[in-house]
Amino acid sequence: MRFQFVLSQTFQGLWRNKAMAAAVALVTFVCLYFIGAAALLQAQIGNLKDEWYDKVEVSAFMCPSNSSSAQCAGGEATQEQIDAISGYLKSDEMQQYIQSVSFETKEEALKNYQEQMKDTAWAQDLTADQMQVSFRIKLKDPSQYQIVADALSGRPGVETVNDQREVLQPIFSIMQRFTLLSGVLAGIMVITALLLIPTTIRLSAMSRRTETGIMRFVGASNAFIEWPFILEGVIASLVGSVLAVAGLWVTVRYFIEDWFASAVKWLPIVSTGNVWRITPALVVGAILVSALASWIALRRYARV
Repeated sequence: MRFQFVLSQTFQGLWRNKAMAAAVALVTFVCLYFIGAAALLQAQIGNLKDEWYDKVEVSAFMCPSNSSSAQCAGGEATQEQIDAISGYLKSDEMQQYIQSVSFETKEEALKNYQEQMKDTAWAQDLTADQMQVSFRIKLKDPSQYQIVADALSGRPGVETVNDQREVLQPIFSIMQRFTLLSGVLAGIMVITALLLIPTTIRLSAMSRRTETGIMRFVGASNAFIEWPFILEGVIASLVGSVLAVAGLWVTVRYFIEDWFASAVKWLPIVSTGNVWRITPALVVGAILVSALASWIALRRYARV
């Protein structure tokens, strides 16, 4: 009976303050949507790092015959210089960083380049003599690429040392900025929700001062009086969290998986499974925050 009474008071309060309850639900929805988007972007960055960082190679390109680089003032890399770099990569000093080394000849470089640029007519006009030999170095720990790059740069016969992370890092930087933007917007909406929820509960409590006064007169406890108001905030926030999860699921399902993934099949992207993984945190977080904010707001107004 007591529980039914609490529920009836809760839904009566929601109906009386339906505009404010809807505002709480919408603010919670926007807030959690941005928080979820930030979490999904972080998951996407993690997917890309797991997929690509393990494949990162350091490429040491030896001097070609037609190089204008100051490193290649002596002309094309000689066989002695190539052998010296090969021996250095096999030394104990470098083996602690290197997992494997492959050597690409001019012919192999030409074949690989023509396969990558097969849609361009001029790529077929190149000859092997115009290409350059290179060492492709797979690292044990991709984060130590700079050590290997610095060790090879400037050695006789080496024109340039490239690291694939230089290509990937701008992509990650852009995604990190989007994550930061989502986090900032989510933070603003959290503050808005923390201000709006107590205000809604206070208005609801103040509109029912007479009822709460009668309940206190007949011996109702503070907890019994406060529960309907707390549940109002919890239910409004719960609705907002459900809307946020639904919004994230629709976004990922139809815009990411169906549209974006079909355009970039080579890219490992987040899925609806990632949405379900963050759902408990979003829903429980919304319930706890709204319950705490409501309880704090009632410390004064439900006791009048």
